[in-house]
Amino acid sequence: MNVLMVCLGNICRSPLAEGILKNKVNGFKIKVDSAGTAGYHIGNPPDPRSVKVAFDHGIDISTQRCRKFSVKDFDRFDLIYAMDKSNYGNIISLARNQSDASKVKLLLNEIDAKDREVPDPYYDSNDGFETVFQMIDQACEIIATKIKN
Repeated sequence: MNVLMVCLGNICRSPLAEGILKNKVNGFKIKVDSAGTAGYHIGNPPDPRSVKVAFDHGIDISTQRCRKFSVKDFDRFDLIYAMDKSNYGNIISLARNQSDASKVKLLLNEIDAKDREVPDPYYDSNDGFETVFQMIDQACEIIATKIKN
């Protein structure tokens, strides 16, 4: 099983989702990665606030590096989770066929099928990163349970 987490810049939400899910499926033969739909931060580490909130929860994402989503990701991953509807639309627009498109889901639909979005905490100066961590953690717990079973 190969799982890809995708947000806009691959510096806030998707690195957290990658780190959280990796932590939950540790010991299982599962590849987890992350990417962004935009190439603003290619090669850079995650936002320091994401690194801090992950570290506060015992997860180290400091060695991750940002990359841009590519059509080849449809071949490499079984599941592709988008953090919001804009990311979802950007990914779907690159799908070559129904098989590609069927791999793409909104992350929070794992919790409920209400098409809720993980908000982008980038411009939030308060506790946005902790709130986002908790949302992603809840969804990743469900994904990990499904994978383990």
